[in-house]
Amino acid sequence: MSMKKYQGVIPAFYACYDNQGEVSPERIRALTRYLIGKGVTGLYVGGSSGECIYQSVSDRKITLENVMAEARGKATVIAHVACNNTADSQELALHAESFGADAIASIPPIYFHLPEHAIAQYWNDISSAAPNTDFIIYNIPQLAGVSLTISLLREMKKNPRVIAVKNSSMPVQDIQIFKAEGMEVFNGPDEQFISGLAMGAIGGIGGTYAAMPELFIKAREVFLSGQIGLALDIQNTINAIICKLCSAHGNMYAVIKEVIRRQGGPDIGGVRKPLANLIENDLAIAKECVHIIQAAVKKYC
Repeated sequence: MSMKKYQGVIPAFYACYDNQGEVSPERIRALTRYLIGKGVTGLYVGGSSGECIYQSVSDRKITLENVMAEARGKATVIAHVACNNTADSQELALHAESFGADAIASIPPIYFHLPEHAIAQYWNDISSAAPNTDFIIYNIPQLAGVSLTISLLREMKKNPRVIAVKNSSMPVQDIQIFKAEGMEVFNGPDEQFISGLAMGAIGGIGGTYAAMPELFIKAREVFLSGQIGLALDIQNTINAIICKLCSAHGNMYAVIKEVIRRQGGPDIGGVRKPLANLIENDLAIAKECVHIIQAAVKKYC
């Protein structure tokens, strides 16, 4: 099977709210158009950056439906469908397949520490609800509380729909380990984008990409052309921006949404409680991030 449609820079899509804090179809479509216009490979919908833990099944369906309305035929769409129970996850998987998502993805079950056979059953049950759709394992142990092991990966490889791992663990060596098992891998930690490519990642899915898509696209381009030093310079700049994004009182995603707006992108609202929204002092941080991003884009792109 060709993996070409998954190669490249795939921003994690942000939750888009109206002024009352409800999911906004209009703002979802505006952000989709904005990111496609930046030249990204695809969109990863309904993950951590999409505040999936704080959204209802209905919220998540609305988001995917409106992304697909703009992205169909223009960008690859991966729908993260995991919920805290199997039935809701299967409902979202079926919905994603019915709307033509290219792939579905899932973290392992959270809160209870389940044995590997139960995690595999959860993932396979989700996959069975979308039997004609690619399945991507999402490994994010620092938040999910469980790591993808080789034994669990080998069990999941028995499912022919399993095509890749979205790897957000911090050890970049994990990418090499999963590739040695015959899996394609997406780099997760944005701060290690170039390192992930060096370890063989097919591309990246990241939570800060949408704040500065040009820089990630350029970093990949120069890395693949053999300009390693330049790629590292861009990565170092990206990392400095990420540190600044994380320095505010408000949640990082709230800062990024303000950064997008200040760069001429759509207003997609704030974040949903218990995530913290921006305070007045955070606006200076967002403004500084915009300045650094724009200077870097001018320098490198």
